[in-house]
Amino acid sequence: MAVLCRDCLAVDRDGRADGRCPDCGSPRRVAHAELLALGIAHLDCDAFYASIEKRDEPALRDRPVIVGGGRRGVVSAACYIARTFGVHSAMPMFKARKACPDAVVIRPDMRKYATVGGQIRALMRDYTPLVEPLALDEAFLDLSGTERLHGRPPAATAALLVRRIEDEIGVTASIGLSYNKFLAKIASDLNKPRGFAVIGRAEAVEFLSAQPVGIIWGAGKALQKRLAKDGITTVAQLRAIDEGQLIARYGAMGQRMAMFVRGEDTRRVTPNQPTKSISSETTFRQDIADRRELETILWRQSERVAERLKAAGLAGSTVVLKLRRSDFRILTRSRRLPDPTQLAETIYRQAGQLLVKEADGTPYRLLGVGLMGMVPGETADPVDLADPAAPRRADAERAVDKVRQRFGRAAIQKGRGFRSGPPD
Repeated sequence: MAVLCRDCLAVDRDGRADGRCPDCGSPRRVAHAELLALGIAHLDCDAFYASIEKRDEPALRDRPVIVGGGRRGVVSAACYIARTFGVHSAMPMFKARKACPDAVVIRPDMRKYATVGGQIRALMRDYTPLVEPLALDEAFLDLSGTERLHGRPPAATAALLVRRIEDEIGVTASIGLSYNKFLAKIASDLNKPRGFAVIGRAEAVEFLSAQPVGIIWGAGKALQKRLAKDGITTVAQLRAIDEGQLIARYGAMGQRMAMFVRGEDTRRVTPNQPTKSISSETTFRQDIADRRELETILWRQSERVAERLKAAGLAGSTVVLKLRRSDFRILTRSRRLPDPTQLAETIYRQAGQLLVKEADGTPYRLLGVGLMGMVPGETADPVDLADPAAPRRADAERAVDKVRQRFGRAAIQKGRGFRSGPPD
């Protein structure tokens, strides 16, 4: 049995799983027969947004903290103290406040979180170039073959990385280690916070058998309901079904499930995954039915999307409008553009035409806009002979960008962006 001390990184290739580390006395030890043979890791920060806020305000350390928008929004993150009261991500804020009335509620600061996420990503790349980000606070790492480079097995390298994140950046993270991405991601969630869990080849199928079908990556609520209607609620039941039957019934997802339930996943850790979409949305303090008010908010969101596109050097070819009604039902409408764009004006005009059809007096609690079909920014907004005013609009927007870069975002705004009070 191989044993790793997560604090001093001592590795005993034939040690005892019980007791403290003989080198440093730490009880934080990981023992597994395949520990030194596994190299695919999934790192997931613990309550990332809330952890950053506690780091920046030490007085909050022992307080329940919820990161999220006003009473009308949803929970973006909840610290582990708040979670003991039943608060969780994506929970409506009014329910979270009711469940934990003494919680400190903090509005999200995405710029700060993105900065910290970038710092963590830089630490990951100190140990392997094979880093596949999934979000600001989580990523896959392929540490296979790094033992000679770092002088320690992948498991110890993963433990060192987590220790550096905690020491140098001030937030904690959990690690899942396995032989493929599917199982590594499951493992990272088993012992949170500050967890380190391992799923090896020998126990993978047995471990999965007892799990509900929701543990399968990609099996969302809709698919789970469909499976339940077919009498399938556990992975063991799913594995008993012939792969051909699964494909016939569930299509491509059926093939994926057939692979996962056997503990198989052939996907590689792929760095620099292309951005598929860029969007921005906001939840209102009160439902809004007035079309002009919705258009004002749409302009603000269009500007934010354009800023992100330009910063990323990307353009999009399909505009997507998202609306959430007061009963929480979500509407999405999309329109493919003649040419890719990264201009707020174009995004607003196209999304505005989609909005007009839906702004029929129905009250909405959320509005968002985004672009899909990402292409390099150099291909954006070519000259359109059918719209001779387009170059002037583009030049005007780029002039506004330059002013904002020098004097700040509030230095210059279009009149359509003004309204009384913030939208969220």
